[in-house]
Parts: sequence; C-alpha cells; structure tokens
Amino acid sequence: MSQTPRLALLASDTPRAQEAAEAYRTRESFVSEAEAEAVVVLGGDGFMLQTLHHMLDSGRVLPAYGINQGTIGFLMNHPRGTRTLVERVARARRIAVAPLEMTATTGSGKQESFYAINEVSLLRETRQTARLEVSVNGKVRVPDLACDGILVATPAGSTAYNLSANGPILPLGSNMLALTPISPFRPRRWRGAILPDHYEIEFRALDPIKRPVAAVADQKELRDIHAVKVRTAPDQALTLLFDPGKSLEERIFAEQFQF
Repeated sequence: MSQTPRLALLASDTPRAQEAAEAYRTRESFVSEAEAEAVVVLGGDGFMLQTLHHMLDSGRVLPAYGINQGTIGFLMNHPRGTRTLVERVARARRIAVAPLEMTATTGSGKQESFYAINEVSLLRETRQTARLEVSVNGKVRVPDLACDGILVATPAGSTAYNLSANGPILPLGSNMLALTPISPFRPRRWRGAILPDHYEIEFRALDPIKRPVAAVADQKELRDIHAVKVRTAPDQALTLLFDPGKSLEERIFAEQFQF
C-alpha cells in the first residue's frame, strides 16, 4: 500500500460513530469505495463483520482498518492517535483472515451458500435437543450427537461464540478450526475437536421434522436445515489492518491468559 493510500470512510448508524465520522471528515479527505485502496470502518465488531460481508458479497475486497466506536472492539483499533488516518493506515500491520464457506441444504432440497468470518453454527429451533451426525472428510466421526447445537470457528472467531461455548482459543496462523458442541447431552464426554483448516466438515440433521435446526453463518440464518457442509475459503481471504503492536494475533494470544 502507498504511503498516502486513498481511503473510504464507513460508519455505523449509531450516534457515536456518526459523530466521529463527521469529525474525521472535517480534518481529512476521503474517496468513494470504488476509488479507495482501503476502508476505514467506524463502529463495533458487528459493523466490521457487516462491512466485510458486504465486500465479500460485492466481489470487491479492500483492506479494512477499524476504529472502535462500539463496545468491545476486538477487531478494531483504538480511536485515539497522534497520527492522521492516512499515516495510521499506511503504517498498519496487515492480517489475512480466510472465511468459512457454508453450503446448507434445506428440507425442500434447495442449497444456499454463505461466508462466515467468525463461525458457522447449527442451533436447535425448538425446546427439544437437536440430533446431528458429524462427519469429517467424508467419514462419520459422531454418529448421533444430542445437543443444543454445534459450531465451527475460525481462529479469528475462536474468542467469540466459540469461547463462550467452552471451545478452544486458536492462535491466528495456526491453520486450524475449532469444532465445538453447544451444551452436548450425548455423548457426554465429547467436548469437540481441533481440525486442520483444509478439512471439510459435514453435519446432517437426524430428525429434522421433530427436531428442526437452523444454520447460521455469522449474521445470516437459514431454517429447516437437513445438511450443512463447511470448508475454509482461502480464495476469499480478507485483510484487516492494525496499528503496530496492537494486532489481532496478539489480542487472540492474550485472551488465553484472561481470568
């Protein structure tokens, strides 16, 4: 990236983000997304994910530099800085994040595909537990899992829903995926697996009429699910930008020492 990259500015619709966007526009120059070399994203982690998904859907993927105007801001940078935005983006460290591709088959036989940056999850739709068959690379590994659900998380998403479900934290660059059951009932002793990210994972609903399940890829949900395949999509890799010494890699590593 050049030392004076052309930047587009995107802000969530919260008052805090809109106020920050107005302040940045009075001090710095921005171009449209079509002309930009990178995007500056004002908001929280949810808005960053929304922006990244928009870029995946549009087919124009740009490096994204987030500035936290939300709550946690795990994917974002600190809002305060002595340098201009152009200088901060030019100096930023680039982190490549490969999303998951979910291909879901519904009861009607229709197939739909979505990308997930954090995780793909299957969740029970009713009060009854889901019953799922879990296969890895075409081989059945768990023939009948009774649970509230199950998820596949990327390293970038391993500190989100996956961690709340007692899944492992995966270092960025580990080339691994976390396969984590959600409130498993049977088999009781199975707590999930860590898999190479080039493996393909498949779930099949064993009783989709009586025990319906939904499939969720980050913020996109499908219901009446009969089967789901999940694989990493390295050809759709995204680039996140972080200030030196504040990278996503360090944040994920530090989460392992939180108590």
